[in-house]
Amino acid sequence: MANIVAITGRPNVGKSTLFNRLIESRKAIMDNESGVTRDRHYGQAQWGNKFFTVIDTGGYVHGSDDVFEGAIREQVELAIEEASVVIFMVDLDAGLTDLDKDFANVIRRSKKPVYVVVNKADTPAKMNYAGEFYALGFDNIFPISAINGSGTGDLLDAIASHFDEEQEEDPHAGLPRFAILGRPNVGKSSFLNALLGQQRSIVTDIAGTTRDSIDTRYQLFGQDFIITDTAGLRRKSKIKDNIEFYSTLRSIRALEDSDVCIVMVDATRGLESQDVSIISLAHRYNKGIVLMINKWDMVEKDSKTAKQIEDSIRKRLAPIDYMPILFTSVINKQRIFQAMEKAVEVYHNKFRKIPTSQLNEVMLKEIENYPPPAIKGKFVKIKYITQFPAKCPTFAFYCNLPQYIQESYQRYLENKMREHFGLEGVPIRLFFRQK
Repeated sequence: MANIVAITGRPNVGKSTLFNRLIESRKAIMDNESGVTRDRHYGQAQWGNKFFTVIDTGGYVHGSDDVFEGAIREQVELAIEEASVVIFMVDLDAGLTDLDKDFANVIRRSKKPVYVVVNKADTPAKMNYAGEFYALGFDNIFPISAINGSGTGDLLDAIASHFDEEQEEDPHAGLPRFAILGRPNVGKSSFLNALLGQQRSIVTDIAGTTRDSIDTRYQLFGQDFIITDTAGLRRKSKIKDNIEFYSTLRSIRALEDSDVCIVMVDATRGLESQDVSIISLAHRYNKGIVLMINKWDMVEKDSKTAKQIEDSIRKRLAPIDYMPILFTSVINKQRIFQAMEKAVEVYHNKFRKIPTSQLNEVMLKEIENYPPPAIKGKFVKIKYITQFPAKCPTFAFYCNLPQYIQESYQRYLENKMREHFGLEGVPIRLFFRQK
């Protein structure tokens, strides 16, 4: 069995704080507001020579005003089922509550090793009050402070005794990463769920349902990938609270860490300025880009509509118009797997190596047919081309007068390279060097 620890409990007991401490990163959003975490959130941790996966979950509750209550409970139950060890977290300051007692009955059904972690035991005097939680019927009670780390060593020693030593340090290391990005409520979580065939992320009609960036391992064509579902990105002026601010930061970090960005646009609203900003950001970070026009089933159309919209989008995005554009309906599963196939193709384009001999044979002929225009009576002669090792296709053109290469001619060379070598969906960087 894999080494997996699920952190569970009622809302606002410090689960995300402990999760961040165990994985040694501020990956989960923390706030005093109840119900911040909604989906299952995974991270990698190490204790001694043992590596394990930690799952952060939302607060388990019945009868609240939270519209996400039922979906959060389902996510918690999935995490418990997946885990090899369960942490049941309670709050020392609040004492034993009816919600804790109800949740204890849920955990007992799992038949998994359970550790009751009494959080906010910040002082030795406070630790003495942890005994009241033995009333829950579990033997393993650990008073800790998630915020400063006291008591977590003993807890980890006990948990690690259930683990094998065989798990990899980070099973996700080195895998291609695809980030699903877009404005709120364009169908990002629905897209992920449709690909996986399960409710991996909570989906509602409420904008901002997803808060954390959710990593999921996915296999296609016999190769594993990491797909990251992100919170919707809005303009700074529209961000209303700290939680949304940190959700936005997590989404941007997911973009930075990705290899390919799948940018989703709402077909009923068209390409808006925030969509252009997301695409520009992905281009600036040299990421592969696939553009999904989702909710295509809700658009009145004829045989020419898709072509007209695609031409309009490319015209608006120019010169960042090199990405494939697909018209999808996640709810009808229309072209969603085609979108993933295209993302894989873009990923391979991003790391494609073109032999130097082929590069020179093709491009020098194009340059001869249309040489750089003379500037101030100076004639530029490009002699040699080679590819640099980089995170996106990067080429050096060696010539006699690199300072006289105009931007329009650079675009000509870029277009010719895409024409001959594909490279769809990835930015191309060109450098001009003195021969």
